[in-house]
Amino acid sequence: MTPPPADQKKVLANTLEKNSSIVVENKPLTTEENSTSKNSANNSAQKQLFGLARKFSLDGAFLPEEKQAPIEDRSFRRIKSHELRQQQNIEAITLRAIKYCSDSTIADRTDQDWFSSFITLAEGISNKTMQDLWAKILAGEVSQPGSFSLKTLKAFRTMSIGEAKLLAKACSISMTDSRKKNIRIITGAYQTPKLLNFFNKQRQQRLDLNLASLSYADILTLADNHLLFEQETESHSLDKNDQIQFYYNGKSVNFIAKKADCILTFYKFTAIGTELARLIADNADLNFLTAVKAQLAENFTIEY
Repeated sequence: MTPPPADQKKVLANTLEKNSSIVVENKPLTTEENSTSKNSANNSAQKQLFGLARKFSLDGAFLPEEKQAPIEDRSFRRIKSHELRQQQNIEAITLRAIKYCSDSTIADRTDQDWFSSFITLAEGISNKTMQDLWAKILAGEVSQPGSFSLKTLKAFRTMSIGEAKLLAKACSISMTDSRKKNIRIITGAYQTPKLLNFFNKQRQQRLDLNLASLSYADILTLADNHLLFEQETESHSLDKNDQIQFYYNGKSVNFIAKKADCILTFYKFTAIGTELARLIADNADLNFLTAVKAQLAENFTIEY
């Protein structure tokens, strides 16, 4: 790569030393421009990179060699900055968790090894939304030890904010069984094919999950994060008037078979997905429930 002209390098060095703007087209931004750009989503890649480098104490090399601090000092500063950031993160999460804990007496104590692993996994979380979810995990485990496994924590650690929102979307259209332990997303229904109904086009119905803004690509993303099983599962075959009871955001929903040999299909949450679903506040999508009732009407009466 061709080195920058001497005058441009000088401008860049002076700019960095003053902690102001980074050079764009060989000139620094004015104070007014710099103030405006801080509030803009369209900051240059150059400026954003410098901002990140400075925040993580990696901006030393931007200065001319004669003005750079020794590499050992820069390394120490970066490590200390990293440790301070981790400390701030875990303290913020713990403080948030207190708000989700009751002051009533509990019988069991939280495992200290679990808490140590929690700190290691959560100390790098600085986003406020994700911190709040980690705080709910901590509060849930302290209130009821064994609620969140280390396997779940490790899976959650790799999730982005977008993937967490996708989980919330899936939870908004999911139902639990009567034991309230298994969570699933109903995807359709059909009647077992027989000679008399084989050519009946209404024998099988599919729910359009896109009505709830959940695409098949979203399902695959959830599966990649070990939150859903990628392959659909089926209920047992129901006789006429048999019913299966589910709960939708605490509300009882009964699926009553209109014919013999009717079956429901659904995506099932994994153990990890089931544990993380506890973090999501109830947010019922009543339009989706109405769509379920309408689209499965050929084989099931749905009462709620």
